[in-house]
Amino acid sequence: MEKSSLQDIIKSSPVLVHKERYAYLRTNQVPAGEHFVIAKDADEVTVVTPEQQVAKVQYTAIEKWFTLIEIRVTKPFSGPRFIAGITNAIAEKDIDVLIVSTFSKDYVLVRQDDTAITVEALRKLGFLVEYSTSQN
Repeated sequence: MEKSSLQDIIKSSPVLVHKERYAYLRTNQVPAGEHFVIAKDADEVTVVTPEQQVAKVQYTAIEKWFTLIEIRVTKPFSGPRFIAGITNAIAEKDIDVLIVSTFSKDYVLVRQDDTAITVEALRKLGFLVEYSTSQN
């Protein structure tokens, strides 16, 4: 696959800041229901879920509240340093960042209190950032 310039990928990849609040849960089993991510390995099950789903999960630990920032990558797998550029820009603001990637989207999760600073860091990189108007 042909590599693209990092700046071209950033400029053509829209960002959507989701309105909902999200929590990270540790649980002993894969829960039923609508969740953003369920990750299971040999040691634990982690669930990232919208606030309205938290009460439906039997969890052993919780970290809350996070904002979900969706990056719709227009050229997946063609931009070395794409994720590193994003995480470095956010980390330079002394903010912890969690990343979830799918085939054509990258999701950034930051503490809710750090949303505005994170959005500003993304805009400085060249991303066009929009806010969702409804809860998904």
